[in-house]
Amino acid sequence: MTGLDGRRVYLDWNATAPLRPEARDAMLAAMDEVGNPSSVHAEGRAARAIVEKAREQVAALVGCEPDEVVFTSGATEGAGTVIRGRWSQIVLPSFEHDCVEKAVAAHPSAAIVRIPVANGGYLPADDYLREFLGASLASEALLCIQSANSETGVEQNAFNIVFHGRESGFRTLVDAVQYFGKRTTWNDLESPADFRLISSHKISGPKGAGALIVRSGIQIEPLLAGGGQEKNRRSGTENVIGIAGFGAAAEAAQRDLDAGAWDRVEKLRDRLEERLEAIAPDLIIFGREAPRLPNTSCFAVPGWAGETQVIALDLAGFAVSAGSACSSGKVRKASRVLTAMGFDEVTASSAIRVSMGPTTTEAEVMAFADAWEALCRRRASRAA
Repeated sequence: MTGLDGRRVYLDWNATAPLRPEARDAMLAAMDEVGNPSSVHAEGRAARAIVEKAREQVAALVGCEPDEVVFTSGATEGAGTVIRGRWSQIVLPSFEHDCVEKAVAAHPSAAIVRIPVANGGYLPADDYLREFLGASLASEALLCIQSANSETGVEQNAFNIVFHGRESGFRTLVDAVQYFGKRTTWNDLESPADFRLISSHKISGPKGAGALIVRSGIQIEPLLAGGGQEKNRRSGTENVIGIAGFGAAAEAAQRDLDAGAWDRVEKLRDRLEERLEAIAPDLIIFGREAPRLPNTSCFAVPGWAGETQVIALDLAGFAVSAGSACSSGKVRKASRVLTAMGFDEVTASSAIRVSMGPTTTEAEVMAFADAWEALCRRRASRAA
């Protein structure tokens, strides 16, 4: 018997969130529409109506105008679209997601400037940041920042950072993938961000759909040449089925926010951490002193390899991770997010991440804690 009552327990929501029934229903309905959304006949118009309804649903959750939503295959495509531009300088911290990091590294000519990171994973205070950005500015400069880190859950005051960047003349790209749907997002009247990245499968929509939010009046060059879909901002026939599911998931995510679902999740996360600390007094909880996403706990017992724990927990019926899904499943080095926060490689390699969602139960979380405690005891007995 594994997991809880013989069924597996999924605690890897930051990697991908389970598909919502509302999204599944919307996708099934969209499968019956045969038309290309660029066609002018009735079938095409029906497909177009699905896309535009979803655009409005996503915009409502983001807090932007529907025309600012550019549907993509996901955040990686959106990041590549923005970052490949004619930037002379790109400024970012060392803990950005791989889709941003690797797009920046591939830029043929931009100078790369790193914002220093405090030990808690939080960026420096406003006065320092304003001075740093003012000193860093070159012509055609791009500032990249995450709203929240996928590994640690640490949230940045992205609004202030973007505001300082805009004051200094930067264009700004915010990776809002993990923040989107878990926190109330900025209204466009308040947010000066030029570009924002969001992803469907992080809010329990389908994989392979996402959006780049482009502030009104900003021009972008499409990543690929083609038919000029998405108002010449993203060529290629729209993924009507995926977009339908994305829109339905966004609408349902807003209901979760309104109902306080993530407040309940945060209490579950906090109870889990209290239990883990009682089990292992040498436990490190990364980013605990900083603002964090309500669903994320990244922790380590230094010297106990994270991948070893993940494999053992998988065999016990629990799905967790040793870091970002885009870098796990490979031969892993120490997390660069954690080393950027000042942790040594042994500690950074010992981390595992538990992430949960609105359907996660207290019984599931405590069953995980029981399983982890059993692994701790087994490890201690072998060392004795």
